[in-house]
Amino acid sequence: FPPQGKRGFGSPFPMDRFGRDVSATQYLTEANANLLLSVQIETKEAFDNVDSIAAVEGLDLLFVGPFDLGNGIGHPVLGSTFAPELEQAIERILSSAHKAGKKAGIYCGNGKQAKKYADLGYDFVNVVTDVGALTSSLASEMEIVTQKAGRTASGPYGS
Repeated sequence: FPPQGKRGFGSPFPMDRFGRDVSATQYLTEANANLLLSVQIETKEAFDNVDSIAAVEGLDLLFVGPFDLGNGIGHPVLGSTFAPELEQAIERILSSAHKAGKKAGIYCGNGKQAKKYADLGYDFVNVVTDVGALTSSLASEMEIVTQKAGRTASGPYGS
């Protein structure tokens, strides 16, 4: 919001997230300090300019989408591991973010991958998608049901 930016006031719903008794004036004076501004680094153009992007005042987080980034830099993710060039790009983004005093985040498809990037120094890691978690949980529970019933599952809902 002004004076830091040009954002319009828009809907009254965002101010509800600050609390029930927050006035529009209070929201407008406090919102800038309480919002997280994040950008995704997923294209070759963004990767080539990552240091400049990281230097943008007011930016809080650089977030890596490794699948789109891999496609963008010519090293798509085709299996369970990333190409060395993609791994190097992911490490460079982390370094650029931290060098500029910003946080770095990355999308991960599972806990093992999330731990790897958290151990490398990423500040924010996505562990699993909601659809992935629900699918895995349902498959696990269906396996228990079909074993107890002496059947095997066929199709997404068993036989």
